[in-house]
Amino acid sequence: MMIVRLVLLPLLSLGGIGLAAWTVQTGNQPTPKTPGLTPPAAAPFPVRVSATGIVEASSRNVGLGVARGGLVVALPQDIGSNVEAGAVLLQIDDRDTRARLVARQADLTSAEQELARLRSLPRPEEVAPRLAAVGQRQAQFEDAQSLLKIVTSIADPRAISREERTRRESAVAVAGQALAEANAELTLVRAGAWAPDLAIANAKVAVAQAAVDSVRAELDQLQVKAPFAGKVLQVNVRVGEFASIGESPSPAIVLGDVSTLHIRADVDEMDVWRLRPDAPARAFVRGNAQLSAPLRFVAIEPLMIPKRALSGSRREQVDTRVMQVIYALDPKALPVQVGQLVDVFVESLSAPGGAQTPAKEGPK
Repeated sequence: MMIVRLVLLPLLSLGGIGLAAWTVQTGNQPTPKTPGLTPPAAAPFPVRVSATGIVEASSRNVGLGVARGGLVVALPQDIGSNVEAGAVLLQIDDRDTRARLVARQADLTSAEQELARLRSLPRPEEVAPRLAAVGQRQAQFEDAQSLLKIVTSIADPRAISREERTRRESAVAVAGQALAEANAELTLVRAGAWAPDLAIANAKVAVAQAAVDSVRAELDQLQVKAPFAGKVLQVNVRVGEFASIGESPSPAIVLGDVSTLHIRADVDEMDVWRLRPDAPARAFVRGNAQLSAPLRFVAIEPLMIPKRALSGSRREQVDTRVMQVIYALDPKALPVQVGQLVDVFVESLSAPGGAQTPAKEGPK
């Protein structure tokens, strides 16, 4: 027992100390880095400003809404279709409106016909009877005058009674008034429509035309038309659904001009001072660092906004503010889609520490 205690226990102790030393030694080795699924893009400039960019249409991604709510009966254009300005993209049920248009057009036709009737006056058929009446009254007046002249030409006043003389004088006066009336009616007919009547008829035509235009405008509002030539990027409504008016998080149709793509790059507020518009810039496709294309500066939106486009990096600060810089990209240069995130690198004036670097001439 004495030999076991004196020999075996020290050996076991030494073995335990050696095992602990070996465990510590192997545990202190650096853990090898696990390669990512895709290598990140290598910056093409030694001193640069890095930004996250989102691809958008050169016209912006325009969400089109409906002016009047109703049942969707047609979607003439499919998603991804290229359309011209004015093309119908969505049709709301317009049967009731078209029926009202027919009624308003009938009212307009009636008002126009009444105005045309007034403008066509006098009618030849109305003038002829008035002329005949004037001739008749003229003959009666002349006959009454002849009878009165016979009475007045008698030298002996006893040959005719006073009552007969008075009766014939009255007959001349009545015939004269009848002739004046016939002439007045002829003048009235020949004068045509009265100016105030024409004004009222014109006003009725204007009111009827305004009613027709109003219904036609309503018909036009029951269609969603393309305000510019572009591509249908998204359709969020289906035939048979009810399209509502007002602001919505999902517009009925999203349209954009993708003949030239824009990249909206978010430049961190800490790097804004190092950015210059004429500096060369390049965009890289995420997932394939070999795909990249040069960018052309378009504009800077000087209003600083909270950061919205997130890259997903663990080191990314989400409580910072950014300045958005817009660059143009040839859609044939990169296989990207509207709404896709890309990595953007812009050659900067100086390093973050303040060391100045010579500025290279940007693309013309």
